[in-house]
Amino acid sequence: MHPGSLAQPLRARGACATSLCMREVLTRAKRVVVKIGTSCLLDERGLLDLPVLSRHLRDLVALDRAGVRPVFVTSGAIGAGWARLGYPKRPTTIPDLQASAAVGQSILMNTYNSLLAQEGYAVAQLLLTHEDARDRRRYLNTRNTLAALAGKPVLPVVNENDTVSVDEIRFGDNDVLAALMAGLVDADATILLSDVDGFYLDGVLLDEVREITPEMEAAAGSGSGSGGMASKLRAAGMITKAGGHAVIAHGKRDSVPAILRGEPVGTFFPARGDLDSRSRWLQGLSEAGRLRVDAGGAKALRQAGKSLLPAGIVACEGEFDAGDVVLVVGPEGPVAKGLANYPAADVRRILGRKTSEIASILGTKEFDEVVHRDNLVIL
Repeated sequence: MHPGSLAQPLRARGACATSLCMREVLTRAKRVVVKIGTSCLLDERGLLDLPVLSRHLRDLVALDRAGVRPVFVTSGAIGAGWARLGYPKRPTTIPDLQASAAVGQSILMNTYNSLLAQEGYAVAQLLLTHEDARDRRRYLNTRNTLAALAGKPVLPVVNENDTVSVDEIRFGDNDVLAALMAGLVDADATILLSDVDGFYLDGVLLDEVREITPEMEAAAGSGSGSGGMASKLRAAGMITKAGGHAVIAHGKRDSVPAILRGEPVGTFFPARGDLDSRSRWLQGLSEAGRLRVDAGGAKALRQAGKSLLPAGIVACEGEFDAGDVVLVVGPEGPVAKGLANYPAADVRRILGRKTSEIASILGTKEFDEVVHRDNLVIL
């Protein structure tokens, strides 16, 4: 039983021995991303939970000293700030949320620095928006900054820059941000800590999830909030597709060292793919529009590794420019994500047409493909 829990949750037992064996890969992790949700960072009064924070920060410092490079993705800036500004409850408008984040971010970092100072460490703060991730140069600059911090007595702490983020550039939740950071640093394992023991299906806590099924997505989607189980399942899918392992566990009761020792804590999502760095970057970006293809087009992309040509597109949704990210959707759902060679207005004019017709329709032809396979990642 977890310390402090009132009852032991039901767990799936069918492949328990196999799951424990699979979890041994976590003991070899050398790069780890740890995301802690707001519900874990605050106590029942809505104030920062210092005992929980202190425990996790000490654990992350111990990992760093042991040669495991941790990156801490933190939530909680808005949660730490809105009460200080005198709001009776969490605000709902973007300006009020941004104001709360502006106050709460400094409270968070001051608290982290005070606790880390006891270990001889300091915070290395990185505030990101989706624009920083979308721009390949900024993305690589962030990667280089983190590499330069390796070996220094600092803990990289990453958060979304809520003080400037608006709907168009928000990550949406820090689970997705953690998945993006996992790709950025080539993390072996990503641990998502929240106020749940792991992933439940039909009231049963699963030890291991090797494939995320539509049934699981439906169960996760029944929750609410930007940081709910649906976002964690999405993040776990991104992480494992890119070649990393993921664990969803309880931030108040479970510990990162126990998870990395391979103990049966939370729900374990083993790696199921192996994307290169550029594909990891593409996978983590939010789309500006959607291109719909038929079953044949989806098969050509998935199985034949083809580029997306105009002839294979049946519909274009949204407004985007050349170079923006588009989601390719088939009859059964998302197929791929990539960088568009043409703006939406031009795609609508050439969709369903042959490559040889592009020049006569647009007056010029810079590319044969709407999305080249080198700028495409299969989902």
